[in-house]
Amino acid sequence: MATSGIPSIFFTSAPLKLDANKPRPCVLTMKAVLQRVLSSSVTVNEQVVSAIGKGILVLAAIGPHDTKKDADSMAAKVLKMKLWPDEDGSNWKKSVQDIEGEVLCVSQFTLFASTKKGNKPDFHGAAKPEMAKELYEYFLSKVRTLYHAERVRDGVFQAMMQVSLVNDGPVTLEIDTAPAKKESAATTPTSSTPASECAN
Repeated sequence: MATSGIPSIFFTSAPLKLDANKPRPCVLTMKAVLQRVLSSSVTVNEQVVSAIGKGILVLAAIGPHDTKKDADSMAAKVLKMKLWPDEDGSNWKKSVQDIEGEVLCVSQFTLFASTKKGNKPDFHGAAKPEMAKELYEYFLSKVRTLYHAERVRDGVFQAMMQVSLVNDGPVTLEIDTAPAKKESAATTPTSSTPASECAN
């Protein structure tokens, strides 16, 4: 995958003077799509390489400025996200750890697609393959360390995969590692805009 031409970013300790008619500068942080599933599998070259039962399918994308800290945060968030009801039927009470479910992680650089210009997606916002693979594998190992390694499966990095799933609900969430925006940020921002607010 081609990921050259990574957009430039900047940081400043002073308030930014922004043109209200122009988008704010963005830092593309690690992001993931979580899907609550009854089952999911990955097939490569007509061979099933990974499969899980009840649990979550995680499509994870690495940004060009992500670090191990982002991967640590994402791994913890994936495992703690409350996607299931409790015994009383109250929704959003239990995580995949709580239900002792399984996790299937798949690298998905296309989450960083930009569609602002024309109809062809632009993937320059994703990390370069070498960096993405290293940090994705670190993220995967972190998920296994924080949970039960035998319950965490993965796809094949950079392979052409067929991902099958039975979405339970359906329940699908997008999460990222961008810090929460403070109330004052709308008028006196002190850092770049979180990825969740970047225009697509």
